[in-house]
Amino acid sequence: MKGVRFWQWVWTPGGRGSRNHAYLRERLVVLPLLTALAFTPFAWAYSSVRGGAAYVQERVAPALGNLAEARVSLQIADQEASDSLRAGRAVELSGLSERYRILSTRATQRLNQVARGGALSMAERQDLDVVAGLVADYGTWTAWAQANADDPALRKAALAYARSILCSAREKPSTSSGPDEHLGCRHNTGSDATAVVDRVTALERALQKRLASRVAVGADVLAAFLVSGVAFLLLVRGYWRTQVFLHRRFRLHASLPLLGAAVPLLALPLLAVDAVLVQRAQSDATATARALSGRTTPADKSTAEIADLEDSVDRELAEGRLAYLDGVSVWVLPAGLLSAAVTGGTLHAYRREYVRLTPAGATP
Repeated sequence: MKGVRFWQWVWTPGGRGSRNHAYLRERLVVLPLLTALAFTPFAWAYSSVRGGAAYVQERVAPALGNLAEARVSLQIADQEASDSLRAGRAVELSGLSERYRILSTRATQRLNQVARGGALSMAERQDLDVVAGLVADYGTWTAWAQANADDPALRKAALAYARSILCSAREKPSTSSGPDEHLGCRHNTGSDATAVVDRVTALERALQKRLASRVAVGADVLAAFLVSGVAFLLLVRGYWRTQVFLHRRFRLHASLPLLGAAVPLLALPLLAVDAVLVQRAQSDATATARALSGRTTPADKSTAEIADLEDSVDRELAEGRLAYLDGVSVWVLPAGLLSAAVTGGTLHAYRREYVRLTPAGATP
């Protein structure tokens, strides 16, 4: 029975079949209620979509880029150290190459940026601290190999131990590959994943899973948009019929307060379009971000490719939304509640005026 009454509240054309006083009382209830149903779930769902995009752009994507850059830079630095140490005693005087020092410093800086970025959980931060410690150990043993460059046995032993800290396994050489030390690292999993590349790759995979979960549209978000959409359509119909009623019974061309209260409704379709665009941009950026973890070959061009991919992720997320709507999500719910309050106050005032002006004995 209540469902029938609700349907009548929304769809009764211009108050036909209803007494004027009763019609206003019903509109006083249903229109603010529909406004709340239209704005509240929409505000939550839209904030979730926008917040997910901001989280990906500001935290996850930079962390993936920094981890990939650190991983590749360390492997290229390892090649540089190996090449420098081949010089034997001369490296004791000249030191390891400048490029080795630059790449090692870059890797350390990238790991520090990941630690400060806020994308990692507490357990992942602890794993990152272990990685930082292993990178320092790698540098210590590489320096020890340099200090004993005139002794081939000690030099090779120190370099081999340093490289075991960096890689637990190497890629299989091909017929066209150079010396073994120029092969990239192959990451292990499980109990064998103890080296730097293994741990960094594990962190990348964890972030990839988090990225996928953030980008995926959950059933709760879809349900919120659905409820809001239905309430929006009913609310538009309700506002129109209420305006028709006021025109017929109050001789008003239009109720300006109700028109003002309905203005925030105009923003909902635009925000819905923006949510679709943001979601599509997240999907595109996710595919690009996955490629960051795929850059495992320690080639000279790898670092440039990683930088290009980082820029692509940021550009896709920045250009795939309506930029002028940034920051609007926090105002959706207040605007809806204000609209509901203005609607309720306006209809309450019309109802009181109608009761006051109704002649004695007339049908209310």
